[in-house]
Amino acid sequence: MPQLNPSPWFAILVFSWMVFLIFVPSKILAHIFPNQPTPQSAKTPKTGAWEWPWL
Repeated sequence: MPQLNPSPWFAILVFSWMVFLIFVPSKILAHIFPNQPTPQSAKTPKTGAWEWPWL
C-alpha cells in the first residue's frame, strides 16, 4: 500500500507550508488598494424630531 509510505507526502506537506509561509504573506502585504479611503467629516448631521401626521 503506497499511501502508507510517509516520505513523499511529508515532503509535499513541508513544501506546501513553506510556500504558504514565505510567498503568500509577502504578496498579501504588497497589495495596494486602488482607492484610498477619505476621512468622514467629524461634524454630526442635525436631526430633528419626526412629526407624525396622524397624531
